[in-house]
Amino acid sequence: MINNSVKKEKSHSEDKNLSSYKKVIKGKELDQIEELRIKIYLLVELLSEKGIINKKGYTNNLMMRLHQTSKAKTFEEMDEEI
Repeated sequence: MINNSVKKEKSHSEDKNLSSYKKVIKGKELDQIEELRIKIYLLVELLSEKGIINKKGYTNNLMMRLHQTSKAKTFEEMDEEI
């Protein structure tokens, strides 16, 4: 039970930190897609540095998934036209 309350406190403080960082950033506001892209890039970099993931393997899998999704959308659009 103590462990759960510690996790909740950590999670709550992390949420505060994430929501307050926008107040610190100066310059042009980023849209949600740009912000998400940066967060994912940073996460992949950190995981790669720690040896948790293989960055090259991740990139290959990502490219394959993007290609599959793109093809699937194309086929759906063609199917709708028919």
